[in-house]
Amino acid sequence: MIPPLIVRRALECGLRLIAITDHNTTGNCAAMMQAAAGTGLTVLSGMEVQTREEVHVLCLFDALEQAQTWEAVVYARLPDALNPEDAFGAQYVVDGEGEYIRTATRLLLTSTDLSLDDVVAGVNALGGAAIPAHVDRPMYGLLAQLGFAPPGLKVAAMEVSRHADVTSLIGRYPGLAEWPLITGSDAHRLSEMTPTFSCPASVGDIAALRVALAQGYAEQRRGYDASHGSHTP
Repeated sequence: MIPPLIVRRALECGLRLIAITDHNTTGNCAAMMQAAAGTGLTVLSGMEVQTREEVHVLCLFDALEQAQTWEAVVYARLPDALNPEDAFGAQYVVDGEGEYIRTATRLLLTSTDLSLDDVVAGVNALGGAAIPAHVDRPMYGLLAQLGFAPPGLKVAAMEVSRHADVTSLIGRYPGLAEWPLITGSDAHRLSEMTPTFSCPASVGDIAALRVALAQGYAEQRRGYDASHGSHTP
């Protein structure tokens, strides 16, 4: 999963927009943006934050500087511990060609002491978009960790797993119908990178992504209401 190969795979898949969301860090976002320069592929900087409730939240930003500002907040709320490489593996930082720069020694594969509300508010304040990740999963998913979807949560969307039965999921957790529901490839290997949802080709920043999600949500609601005979959100 080095930057040039990620870019090549993304283009082979027909992807125009991807986000880099390593666990509690933006360390490789700059390299990905460098690798994608001039290719027609837009790369959003971000990270996947683990809240103190052990909920994973995707934090997406337009500018690397925004993401790095958020990273400083996250780092300040991580345990002061070293990464046990024998258990979790090494945490490499590379350049745009995929060449080794350094090894991050801070323990990243853990929870911050930021709450879900803290994360959502902090990301929004910086102009980013917060999206709870794989909410249906039994590990680190919002529904399993909290038992419900908090009404009024100011997130851009909720991400569900690729193979989730959305109709059944909303039947069990009706509150999910409050947000756009999207899927992400959540790729940890090149072979796992796939197109997961479509939006207008003009989408290249957070503002446009929010508009596209809102439009998709309207269609999602129409389909849900039609199948349930209701027009009540």
